[in-house]
Order: sequence, then structure tokens, then C-alpha cells
Amino acid sequence: MSKRDYYDVLGVSRGASDEEIKKAYRKMAIKYHPDKNPGDKAAEENFKEAAEAYEVLSNGEKRRRYDQFGHAANAQSATGGGYGGGGMNMEDIFSQFGDIFGGGSPFEGFFGGGGGRQQNGGRRVARGSNLRIKVRLTLEEIANGVEKKIKVNKQVVCKTCDGSGAKDKSSFHTCSTCGGSGAVRRVTNTILGQMQTTSTCPTCNGEGTTITSKCNVCHGDGVVRGEETISINIPAGVSEGMQLSMGGKGNAAPRGGVPGDLIILIEEVQHETLKRDGNNIIYDLHINFVDAALGTSVEVPTIDGKAKIKIEPGTQGGKVLRLKGKGVPEVNSYHRGDQLVHINIWTPKALSREERETLEKLQNSPNFKPNPGKNEKSFFERMKEYFE
Repeated sequence: MSKRDYYDVLGVSRGASDEEIKKAYRKMAIKYHPDKNPGDKAAEENFKEAAEAYEVLSNGEKRRRYDQFGHAANAQSATGGGYGGGGMNMEDIFSQFGDIFGGGSPFEGFFGGGGGRQQNGGRRVARGSNLRIKVRLTLEEIANGVEKKIKVNKQVVCKTCDGSGAKDKSSFHTCSTCGGSGAVRRVTNTILGQMQTTSTCPTCNGEGTTITSKCNVCHGDGVVRGEETISINIPAGVSEGMQLSMGGKGNAAPRGGVPGDLIILIEEVQHETLKRDGNNIIYDLHINFVDAALGTSVEVPTIDGKAKIKIEPGTQGGKVLRLKGKGVPEVNSYHRGDQLVHINIWTPKALSREERETLEKLQNSPNFKPNPGKNEKSFFERMKEYFE
């Protein structure tokens, strides 16, 4: 089933400001929050849809790509989630609330906890940070798509403790402050009556457990510095400055949390003879004036190899020949650009005596004088008539 337009989901115009988008999402989040609509699958889907729309439209770069490519840009991701929103879970959604509601979900005091940023019986789960890397691609790799295997230096799960941060299983103890819930609740009396608020447990930082004996390798963090070889499938048609996203391939999170994402920035390696112009390829072909006058066949380089083209007799400098479908494909499309061959007439600087004599004989020939045509007036004649 096709996705709805993100602007329609939030009920805003395409020219909406960041504040208008935030306000619209806040309204949708309150309306469809799962704690307010328990067991309502339709409300839950609307809640996720609104979160995904906000996640894209609230980010300047993602919004620009969405406005340009629509939902098709999703496949620009090496994992199928080009915006980073296509595979959002409840953990991702509730992590937005610090920005929207100023530090936490507005439901923590009224519905018994945000839920989305907590797992394992309500305990808070940490999230690893995102990583950014640059990948350099040749024009041929961009045109055909490529799989790259990249060694990334990052935070990885500690193998000694399997990411738990503890020396052994007996080192875990239920937090005495929150009783294992990861949160503490406070009831205060106000003029409106009793008000209950929920906050992260300060003793265990929301994890619900404390560690008495830490792992000797990671010292309780559950992560260590390491290297991972990551296979990245880059689709054909990407361009300089484009970003791809691989969910869960960023830094590992402390003590079994959710890993961050890997952001891949595309860099194009300049080709020796071919130039890229959008999805088209430009090639400057230089021929001598004899070949231009008599006609010839020449081979020109393309991103798919050599191609033979025919130069018609009497070809003029500046003419452009089009090789259909020899350009770069559009991302997520069957359409492919063309190769444009620009004809340049090369004039020799040094001539032998025999060559000079031959050209001097031709110099006064009528066929070697520029002739715009019998019925075609020159530029200066047309200008003169215009002003008269």
C-alpha cells in the first residue's frame, strides 16, 4: 500500500515553518498516543505514521530530499530507509518527545510512563550515537551501483561480558531506589489537587538494575573501541553530497541498548575525460577540420566502454551529438540520462611547407568561405532592419 504524503499526514502545507510542523505533530501525538488509546490498532498506526512524517519534515536535509524525490528517496538508504523514518519503532518515536514536549513525554504523569523509551518491564534503554563516514565513488560505480566493504572504527559490544557491563550474572541487583522499574514517581499537592509526575531513577539511570562487580575489560560500559567491516550496497544514480543511512550500524549502546545509525556521505571521484551534468554525461570531442569537412567515424569513451559514432560531412564546431541512454540512471527509476558529445574543431598550429601550399590553394575556394545560406540574413543585417 502506498504511503500518504507526509504533509497530508500532519495536516500542513508544503511551505509550513518548522514551528508549524512541530505544533501539528504535537497535536497528533497527543490525539493518537497508545496510552490514551489502549488496544486501538488504528490509533497506533496513526501515531507511528505521524512520528515518521515529523522525523522527516523536522530535519532540513531529509525534508529537502523528500520534497525532491518523495517517498522514492527512501530507497536511497543502503538498508531501505533512506530518511531514517521508514523503520521507526516505539523507541525511536518516544525519543522525539524531548524536542517536542521539552524534556519528556507529556504522558509520563498521566498515563504511567512514556513506554517508547523504555523496555524490559519499563526500564530505560540507552541508544548509541550515530556515525558518519565518507565513501568515494568513481563515475562508473555511480552509474552501475556498487557494494562497498568498509572498515569502520567505532564502539562495539564487549565480547567478555556480552555487552552487560557486569563481571558475571551474580553482579546484577535490582535497584533499591526504583524497585527495578527504572523510574520514580512523585505526588505533589497543587491547587488543582494531587499531581503525579514520573522521572528517571537517579540511582540506576533508568536501567532498573545496579552492578556491584564491573567487567574488567569495558569497566561496566558494555562497549569497547573496535573495528567492524560493514558491507554497504549503494544504489545506482547517487550524487555528490547525498547521504545514505544504515540503521543499527553506528556506535553500540551501553549495556545492551539500541545501536546508532551509520550515515554515509557520497563523494564523487572526478573522471579523466567525462563530466557529469545531472544525469547526463558530457564529453568534449576534438576533430580536425579535414575530418569535419569530409566526415569520419571515431570512438568515444562512455561509462559503459567505447562507443563508435559517425561524424557527418560538413559538421560544424559546436554541434552536439546525443548518445541515448549512455548517461547516469536516476535513483529508484528506470530512466537513464544521455551522453552529450560536444564537437570541437581542432586547428593545427604548425604546418609543413607542402601542407601550407595545399591550404593556400583552397583558401580562395567558394566552398571554404562561411556562407549562411542564400535566404538567410546575417545577424548584423537582421539587427539593422530591426532598428530601422
